[in-house]
Amino acid sequence: MNSHVLIAGAGIGGLTAALSLHAAGIDATVVDSVREIRPLGVGINIQPQAVGVLTELGLGDALAALAIPTAEHRYADPRGEPIFTDARGHARGYRWPQYSVHRGELQMLLLDAVRERLGAGAVRTGVRVERFVQSEEEVRVRVTDRATDGASVLSAGLLVGADGLHSTVRAALHPEQGPLLWSGVRMWRGVLETERFLTGRSAAIATDDPRRDGRHGAQFLAYPISRPADDRGRSLLNWVALVTEAEPGPLDPAAADWNAPARPEDVLPHFEGWRIGGRLVHDLVTGSALLLRYPMVDRDPLPRWGEGRVTLLGDAAHPMYPVGANGATQAIIDAGVLAGHLAVAADPRVALTAYETERREATARIVEASRRMHESAHSGEGAIDAITSAFRTATGG
Repeated sequence: MNSHVLIAGAGIGGLTAALSLHAAGIDATVVDSVREIRPLGVGINIQPQAVGVLTELGLGDALAALAIPTAEHRYADPRGEPIFTDARGHARGYRWPQYSVHRGELQMLLLDAVRERLGAGAVRTGVRVERFVQSEEEVRVRVTDRATDGASVLSAGLLVGADGLHSTVRAALHPEQGPLLWSGVRMWRGVLETERFLTGRSAAIATDDPRRDGRHGAQFLAYPISRPADDRGRSLLNWVALVTEAEPGPLDPAAADWNAPARPEDVLPHFEGWRIGGRLVHDLVTGSALLLRYPMVDRDPLPRWGEGRVTLLGDAAHPMYPVGANGATQAIIDAGVLAGHLAVAADPRVALTAYETERREATARIVEASRRMHESAHSGEGAIDAITSAFRTATGG
């Protein structure tokens, strides 16, 4: 019987899955349609439970050398007046820290570990998954080499779709899945190096009251993401701006581009006079060499993820709003749980069923909790501390 696992997608979830499977003694290969994996993106947060997964994979020291162990979230109004502070990670009593890190640097850390442990050929780039068929014994996956347009068929015991928001594997399993769902919020993100931000371990969140003057709600977040910059007495600062532009509704997938460039003048009119962490928002936005825009989207939870020898992982399984910083976290946890079930089950199909049973309802709750937290924060309903407390209860974060 073919016991090899083919993973579609070399993002954080797919690479962590490869490492987790290798640690469990299971062979894996990762394919990705991009021709070269580069350290793209901006900052993300990794919650303590996911940090535990990466630490158990032997990556704790390498991660600590890259990332900032965030100790607090400071909530304030647009003038910078404090509302309350929420302890995070070790400061909240968790066994592992919460880390803020550059997404691309974390991805490259995982990629290097996969190639070192599984071999240089364990990650194949420029390989696009087209479709698949499965039998009692294996999955046959038709792929296209983007450099030559040549087609071939890869055989594996299992196929894991970790291919993100626009997942080909998910679309094949769930042609009735429905559209992407836009919250109505436009997001902008940027990165710049500054003098040390607050304590160097602080994330700051400024929120406007959408009831004031009949305006739409707006929010601005900033947090440091680089340990090397911190070691120099500086902060590599990631910021996120969120503005409600429209009513929630379906979105054309072509509009969900995570690397679409933006201009400061697109952002600044929404945050005139705002301050965060003692800094003018204007200065953070105009000082950023990289500025990206994209819509805040998710999908309705699926009634099931996979079928037979095929399953989903990460954003392909449960895309969620970036509220509470759970996207990468849940993908990493998925990977650990998947490998754990495959390590002990005699029949890999039974393992995939057990994996889905453990993870599908849990992640569906987080999708719904993210929606509720977003709606509350942007409607002026309830205190922010009550909202974050309820979200933490739902997510365990």
